[in-house]
Amino acid sequence: MEVMQVLHMNKGDDENSYAKNSKVQSKIISLGKRINEEAIMQILCSNIPDIMGIADLGCSSGPNSLSVISEITDVIYAKCRELGRPTPELKVFLNDLPSNDFNFIFGSLPAFYDKLKKEKGSEFGPCFVSATPGSFYGRLFPSRSLHCVHSSSSLHWLSQVPAGLESNARTAMNKGKIYISKSSSLCVLEAYSLQFQKDFSSFLKSRSKEIVPGGCMLLSFMGRRSTDPTTDESCYHWELLAQALMSMVSEGLVEEEKVDSFNAPYYGPCAEETRLEIEKDGSFSVNRLETFEIDWDGGVDDVDTTSGAASRGQRVAKTIRAVVESMLESHFEKDIMDELFRRYGEMVEGYLSKTGTKYTNLVISMVRN
Repeated sequence: MEVMQVLHMNKGDDENSYAKNSKVQSKIISLGKRINEEAIMQILCSNIPDIMGIADLGCSSGPNSLSVISEITDVIYAKCRELGRPTPELKVFLNDLPSNDFNFIFGSLPAFYDKLKKEKGSEFGPCFVSATPGSFYGRLFPSRSLHCVHSSSSLHWLSQVPAGLESNARTAMNKGKIYISKSSSLCVLEAYSLQFQKDFSSFLKSRSKEIVPGGCMLLSFMGRRSTDPTTDESCYHWELLAQALMSMVSEGLVEEEKVDSFNAPYYGPCAEETRLEIEKDGSFSVNRLETFEIDWDGGVDDVDTTSGAASRGQRVAKTIRAVVESMLESHFEKDIMDELFRRYGEMVEGYLSKTGTKYTNLVISMVRN
């Protein structure tokens, strides 16, 4: 599986699109808002540049894509007014893989610019938004061109399926599973950990060249509290998806070899291993590293399913489908998706009725040394 070609959130704005099913990601953005504001204020207190470079890595598409940029402009505007200083010109770069639905974002830019003009008026400096397609595990921007880098709900995606677990591997090392599970062998756990270390190191090295000294980087991504990668908080949403696939295998709807050869290019690290990679790189100082818990459905109030509203299991299934369907379609068959996620929703519903398991999200604020 070539991750750069098949990993993208569901496009458009239909029932299964990411635009309509990204409440969890919106919640994650809101959880990091206070930490983000604090980091940007720190930059502006020490120096307000004439031109300020801002990048959002893994911007995806839909209502969340410009929400962070809008919040950042709010902080800059408020601080500059407080100091009696003109706001800098803003160069905003929206990054994601080339297969991302950038056209959806472009369609919402006129409303974004109108909102800036209406709320902040002519005293707010020009804001130029552009797209930068490419993998953030390599260089994307000129040296020392950025003052603030933000990324939310993206860095848990790896650049590739870990070595030895690819679909063309001679031996299936993770039979019946599609990610780390309690039954996974030590070599599977090590393969995922090593791929995370390699990717996160490449990410830090690239950003260290692009961010000015004193600039900030604000990251939030799925992780775990425990050092054990097989805990339910880390991997059970994948475990249930594997169970849904295997239930279809038992009925002859999916080939077992197809399940055995699929492994998700995903890894939710713990805070300790994340901090270790940052310290090994040495280019950044960590100001904040905090963990937050998020409900699998984003914390939506329970609803009466008899009225036709979606159950928690269905809402979770839609959220996951909007994110992983492109990868599953490239490996399995498109025509099994409806049935797969129907079963997955039922399994999630049963699981959540018995447990309070939540996602764990890491939020990190750091400064370029």
